[in-house]
Amino acid sequence: MAERKPRKLFCEISPLTYAISARKEILVRHLKDLFSKDRFPKRPRFDPAKGREPEPMPVIVKGHSSILKRKLNGVDMSLQESKAVNIALACRRINGTVVEPGETFSFWRAVGNPTRRKGYQKGLVISKNRFLADYGGGLCQMANMIHWLVLNSPLTVTELHHHSDALFPDDRRRVPFGTGTSVCYNNVDYRFRNDTDRPVQILVWVDSALGELCGELRTSEAFPCRYRLTEEDHHFSLEDGKYYRVSEVWRAVTDRKTGELVRREKILDNHSEVMYDYALIPPDEIRND
Repeated sequence: MAERKPRKLFCEISPLTYAISARKEILVRHLKDLFSKDRFPKRPRFDPAKGREPEPMPVIVKGHSSILKRKLNGVDMSLQESKAVNIALACRRINGTVVEPGETFSFWRAVGNPTRRKGYQKGLVISKNRFLADYGGGLCQMANMIHWLVLNSPLTVTELHHHSDALFPDDRRRVPFGTGTSVCYNNVDYRFRNDTDRPVQILVWVDSALGELCGELRTSEAFPCRYRLTEEDHHFSLEDGKYYRVSEVWRAVTDRKTGELVRREKILDNHSEVMYDYALIPPDEIRND
């Protein structure tokens, strides 16, 4: 007796049914937010073209920068150029956002729908481990930036979607592997809540001279603790003919005044299948346990 094939989901039948499903998820998210008790920050109204920039809060909690255009194995460089355009547009929507105590920041409520009409271009997107080009592609880098700033603070992450696989080899990586997040308008969101007693401000901008996305998390008064993230026991493991990237990410929290360790917590266990050419794995990082 022939084995019966599993039934396709409605969204898998055709491009039309996929589009219908996507629209449904977008509507569901809007309805959830409409009836949610979450309070969201007001959208900043600054126009760099007219010389109006946000006034930075006095204390930097964390600053970071990331390279905008990377040479990724098997990826058209033009998609990286488009990504830079998309990120610059998103900066205008996010830069200067102040999240008051008790408020929740939503990436997609801040950025909005990244459509062609708004000037967004086709950049790299990842769907079911496939590389595609779509409008707004590359905005994961912006979400990654904000998440990294938040991880180095006492803010509370309320929605996060990890990349499940190791999609590309490292190229001048500056943060521990696995500390990024996926976003897809608007049902795959990135959100954090300000459970502290003081407001925080997000500043993001593009440094064209350096080719970098820059970001800062600021506040009105320094928080009592400092935060430091490290990646430990990093290696590649061969399991049933497949390579996996394995590591742990830990966060150390220290008292700002005394320098004493308050707590040390593991925030992530990485066990990600390597999806790129195995020849690009550094031989000295392979562990055969």
